[in-house]
Parts: sequence; C-alpha cells; structure tokens
Amino acid sequence: MFRATWKSLLARKVRLLLSGLAVVLGVMFVSGAFVLTDTLGRSFDAVFADGYSHIDVIVSGKPKVELSEAEGEQVPTPVPASVVDQVKAKVPGAAEVTGLVNADGARLIGSNGKVVTSFGPPQLGENWVGEDDLLELRDGSREPRADDEIVVNQALADAAKVKVGDRVGVLTLEPKKEFTIVGVFGYSGGRDSIGGVNEVVFTTPVAQRLMLGKPDTFTNVSVKAADGVSAERLRDDVSAALGAGYEVKTGEQAAADQAASLKEALSFFNKILLGFAAVALLVGTFLILNTFSIIVAQRTRELALMRAIGASGRQIIGSVVLEAIVVGLIASVLGLAAGIGVGALLAYLFGKLAGGLSLAGLGVPPAAVIGAFGVGLVITVVAALLPALRASRIPPIAAMQDVATPDRPLTKVTVAGGIVTAIGATLLFLGLNGHAGDSTLATILGGVLFAFIGVALLTPLISRPVVGLLGALFAWSVPGKLGRLNSGRNPRRTAITAAALMVGIALVTGVTVILDSAKGSISKVAADTIKAELVISGAQSGPRPPSFDPTVLEKAAAIPGVQLVDGEYGDMATVNGTRTWVGASSNVAALQRIFGAKTTAGDISRLGPDQMLFSSDTAKSRNVSVGSQVTVQLSRGEARTYTVSGIYESSQLTNPVVLPPQAATDFAIPQPIQGFVQLAPGARVADVQPRVETLLADSPEVSVADRDAFIKQQTSQLDTPLRMIQILLALAIVIAVLGIINTLALSVLERTRELGLLRAIGLRRAQTMRMITVEAVVISIFGALLGVAVGTGLGAAVVRALKDEGITDLVLPWGQMGVFLALAAIIGVIAAVLPAVRAARINVLGAIAHE
Repeated sequence: MFRATWKSLLARKVRLLLSGLAVVLGVMFVSGAFVLTDTLGRSFDAVFADGYSHIDVIVSGKPKVELSEAEGEQVPTPVPASVVDQVKAKVPGAAEVTGLVNADGARLIGSNGKVVTSFGPPQLGENWVGEDDLLELRDGSREPRADDEIVVNQALADAAKVKVGDRVGVLTLEPKKEFTIVGVFGYSGGRDSIGGVNEVVFTTPVAQRLMLGKPDTFTNVSVKAADGVSAERLRDDVSAALGAGYEVKTGEQAAADQAASLKEALSFFNKILLGFAAVALLVGTFLILNTFSIIVAQRTRELALMRAIGASGRQIIGSVVLEAIVVGLIASVLGLAAGIGVGALLAYLFGKLAGGLSLAGLGVPPAAVIGAFGVGLVITVVAALLPALRASRIPPIAAMQDVATPDRPLTKVTVAGGIVTAIGATLLFLGLNGHAGDSTLATILGGVLFAFIGVALLTPLISRPVVGLLGALFAWSVPGKLGRLNSGRNPRRTAITAAALMVGIALVTGVTVILDSAKGSISKVAADTIKAELVISGAQSGPRPPSFDPTVLEKAAAIPGVQLVDGEYGDMATVNGTRTWVGASSNVAALQRIFGAKTTAGDISRLGPDQMLFSSDTAKSRNVSVGSQVTVQLSRGEARTYTVSGIYESSQLTNPVVLPPQAATDFAIPQPIQGFVQLAPGARVADVQPRVETLLADSPEVSVADRDAFIKQQTSQLDTPLRMIQILLALAIVIAVLGIINTLALSVLERTRELGLLRAIGLRRAQTMRMITVEAVVISIFGALLGVAVGTGLGAAVVRALKDEGITDLVLPWGQMGVFLALAAIIGVIAAVLPAVRAARINVLGAIAHE
C-alpha cells in the first residue's frame, strides 16, 4: 500500500506541490515573524549592552508617570547634582562618579531648514563628559566650551547635511536656539551612531536647562567601580547610601531593562504578523481541501480497485493522509527557508528605517522551526482529512463504473453552514458589544473565523444560480456559454475555490469600511464642531508630537482680523492614581467658543490656577463632581491637588481632563502641540494665514492650514495602516489565485476526453482558451462578490459596535469595492493562463482515447 501511495504521489507531484505552495506562503509568514523579532531583539540587546558597557552602576530618578514603550515616551525624573557628591563621599568603592544628561527631544534643523526626523530611535540631548573607549571625536573636532556650541554624532551630521563650523537651530524644551557645531563624533569600530540614535551634545549647564528644565540636575549618575569591587556590590553600596528615592542598577541590568521594554513593543508587532499568517493559512486550507477533494474524485476508480483487491478503509485513509504529510513536510521546509529570508530582509529594512541600526547575526529561533513544521503539517493533514474519509467510503463496485462520484445533496452542508454562521454571529455580537469580559479579542476573532467557515459552507447553495447569472455576461459566444456551464457544473468545487478568494477580499473590505467610516465620522464631527478657520499643527513621525513656540499665540492674537487664539497642550498623567490623558488650554474660553463644549455642571468658562475641568464620561467613571479634590501627577514636578470647578459634555474633540495653562510647564512637552485661530466676522483666511505662517519661521515642525486642510491631514493618518493591511492581506489573495490555477488545472485534466471531443467537433485553440478564461473569471468575480458582501457586513457590525466611541457614520467605499471586482476579473484572467494554454495544447486523438 505504501508503494502504491508513493507512486500515486509522484504521478501527481506538480498538483500537490502547487497546493503546498499555499502552505509555504503561510509558513513563511510564521517563521519570518519569529526570525524578525529574534534578530531585532538580539540587536537591541547588543545596542544597549554596548551603550552601557562603560558603566558599572547607574543611578536614576523614579519616573513620575510610568509608561511602557508602546504607551508613549516616559520622562525621566531629574537627579539632583548633589547625588554626585553623596556617592563620592559615602561609597568608597566608587572610583569615578559622573552626572549625565541624556533625554529625548533634541531636534536639529538641517541645512534645508527642516527638522531631522526619526522613525523610532530617540533624538537625544546630552551633556559633554569627554571621550572614552566608546566615544571618539572625529578629525577637526573639539568639545563644546561655550553655551552656543554643540557637537553632534556623525549619523545626525550626515542626515542634516551639516559640518563643523555650521550654525544650526535646535529645538528642545525651549523654542529654537542657535548653536555652532564645533565637533562631530562617532563610536569605536568606525560607527556613526549606536542604534540609529541622533545625538546633540551641549555643555552641561545648557543641557540641564534645555533638556531637563532645571539647573544642577542630571538624568542619571554613572558610577565606575574601583579595582576589585564588583558591579553588584557597588550597586548595593550606592543604593544604601542614597536610600529608596532612586533606582540603582548595574549597567547590565539597565541594558536588559531597556531592551526588554523595546521587545515588548516587538512582541505586539510579532502578533500582528502571526495574525496575517493565520489568514494566509486559512485560505491555504481551502486550497488544500479542494485539491485533495478533486484528486479523490478523479481517483474514484483507482481507489475502488484497491478496495476490490483487499485494501481496507483505514488503509485508504492512511494513503491520502500520507500524501498530505509529505506535502506538509516539503511545504514546511520551503516555508521555513523562505521565512528566514523574509525575516532577514524585514530586519534589514527595519534597521535602515531606524537610522542604521546595527543588526545582530541572523538566527533561527526554535519557535520558528517548531512553528513552521507544526503549522505546515497540521494544516495539510487537517485539510486532507475530509477527502480521506470520503475516499475510504468508496465501494469496490465503483471500479466497474466509468464516471466519477456524483454530486451529493447540499442539505447537510447547508445546515452545517447555517449553524456555524450562527455561532460566528453570536460570538461577534458578544465580542463587539462588550459581553465577553477579558476575552473580547479572542471572541471577536473566533466570531470572524466561524463566520468565514460558515459562509464557505453556505456558498455551494448559492453557487450555481449566482455563477449562472455572472456567466450570462459572457454567454454571447460559444466559448462563453461553455465557460459559464463549466463554472457551475460542480457547486462544491466552485464554492471552495471562490471562498479562498472571499477571505482576503472580505478582510480588506471590512477594514476599509471601518477606517473610512472612522474618517467620515471624524471629519463630520470636526467640521461641525471646530469653530476656528485656521489650525497650527504638524505631522507626527515619532513618539513626540510636533510643537511650537508659545509666543506665537500671543503674536497671532495681535494680527488684525483675529478674534480668538488657543494653544492646546497634552500629556499623560496620573489622576487620582489612574493614568489619564490630560490637556491644558492657553485660553480656556476656547473650550466653548471653538470646540462647542456644553456645560453639564459648574462653570467651564474660566479656570483658576488650582482648578480643573472634567468631561462628563470621565467624571462619571472616576466618581468625581464639582467641588471634588483631585490629585494630579504630571510628567514633571510634584503632585498637586486641584478642585473640580466644572464638567462638560464629552466629545471626540475635547480632552477628558483640562488643567489650567500654568500646569503645562510640568508637561512632558511644555509647548503647545496645536493652535486654533478664530477669525473675526468679515476677516479673510487668505489675509491672515500668510501672517501666521511668518510667525512660525522658527517652528519648522508645524505649519498653519485652513480647517478643511487640517481635518484632511488628521484623517489621512488612517491611510497608512490601511495600506499596510492591504499589502499584507495581498498574500491571502495570491494564495487564492493559486487555488484557482490549481482547480482549473485539475479540472482540465479531469475533462481531458471532453476537451478532445470539443476540439474534434470544431472548437479552436483560441476558443478553448477563452472557455477556460471565462470559467476562471466567473469564479474570481463570484469570490470577490462574496468577499465584498461579507466584508461589508463585518465592517458595518464593527462600526455599529463603535457608535459610542464616536464612529457614528457608516461609509461604504463603493469606489474601492468596484476596484476589487475589477481586480478579481484580472485575477481570473491571470489564473487562467497556464490551465488555458494546457487545454489548448491537448492532443485531440490522445484526448479522445483518454480513460
């Protein structure tokens, strides 16, 4: 039996490997995700280990507001300069104690007048502490000595296209300041940066003022151990000398903690890639199921002969499953190899995007290997089980028949599809309406999976009438009529092939509906709410939002035709112990006059230095009311107690908590991140906008735009994730194309004699190719229609569930839906090329004699 199975496998190797290619692509995603995160994780380990290699112990202040890497930028709490003297006096094992300023937010303005941006790595502002084994000044450079002198690392100098002697602007906690570059430095081994970080180094007093906002303070204190003193012992001695108010770690601990924080963000990215891999594998399951079903149907007589000469049903199942295992093993090996390559490529691109991150050597973690073989084998075997069971039930008498297995009634599969779809709808209802507790995400994903499987099971019921209707568009010629009949002759086969394409298009359509609805809702609310003709803002490209000089607000208010100007500040704070986004307005009156806020309690028109405002939803969830005393800890400074003086109706465009403008000095970014300019009646935007632009000459991160342009700019930020999702889901569509090719190729083989007879009675080669093409196009459009319908339904359900979150308008992307259908037709044409050419080249006499 084994030899018979092996010969059967070799006879059908091309068809089986074509279906295995779907598994290859899915496994590639799985293994590639693990290879990527492992490579980047080890790269970050190396970067931080290198950065802390010359530090034995480091002392830091405990952050006022703790944030993870994914939540945003954590502001370091300054360490008093007196700590340096304390350690020197009380810790005999400390050979060298150095105060360090090392904070994110030093943005250099390049030779083109634009701020050098960073997509990930921080832009550090530091104090000069001299050269060491790690840092070295390049030729023609010296250390900064005067308050208007800086040195920069080579990577930043190259990105900004500046050199020693150039006068440049730098943005920090304070507005733009001018400096002269007196030096460029690099790192041992000829490196221009560590981890793609941009560094601007000032004199110590200037760094303290611009990066920390306080003189005589440091971000950290570095301690070097005396000979014979271990880092662990030195850490314990320093900690005992300073008390519990500081975090004291060895250099190795600090490096590991920094790397772990970034790895947490990487793990989220890994889960996203694995999610797309799951989609690809789901589509691949349809393809393999269809392939084995067709092969079993074609081998009915062969399998019946085996049964007639004594093969048991169990042996028949083992035969089909063995074929699946072989396909799964080959696909797993190829997928793992492809995944290693893809992971390496993505890591390389990430390193380039991150400003030149030095990558660790490529490694293949055990999870990549286990995931590749586990997923590859499980998917192929599970997909082959149903065809295997069907094969085992073929009676020996079928060996005497000349026809394949007839179509079975659709009753059972339809009932099963209805039940599975109902389960999916129930899970989606529970998940989207918040009735799943801590399992909300898992419930929603399960609902989507059941919905897809349920629709796939129901598809054969509608396959024949819908395919017949679509085929009517091409029935104006003989090849078109034949293609229409062929695409509808086997509803199950057509349904499974179309379902594979449905999954990818449904997900793309669903995501498009959700994001377009979000854009439409935000645009509508913003247009109806914002009563400012001009808005000052910038596009955020890193962890820090763009900001501008607060004096711009005062100057803009003095421009003729300007009625009201407001600057908006924002920060993550703890409010009564709970992390909350808080805002501050330079002009509290803007809350009502620009954003249309409605008072629900107290007075929101004014705000004293010790008062604060709450949105109604936040006030309810925090159980506060007018007169309540609330403790707020901002990113800087000490905790303060405020009195709630007013509550306003919650809105998408208002902050949950509003503090007085004086509080903004302790924000992580003590500068406005947006500005709103309301014009007096009769004033023209064209007259005022150029004058505001002039005021922003020293704030190159931002610009001024009219309200409509601002709304478009904000909503366009949703286009980037949409494009990324569409690109990643394109893989599922590629697998679906393979499914169509495979189905048609097997169908052509199955109909060899029929094709020979058609050619014999006058069907030309070109007409044969058109017949196969019509069949492919009809199946593709059918799958696309299913995908658009299912995706629209899923998207509409999500939008409905997010109504309370502000997504109130359902926007259907009719244009993109039309594009999907047009692409489906093109996909059908492409998928038909190889099967159509093969059908056209059939030897007529040999085909007629084919058994």
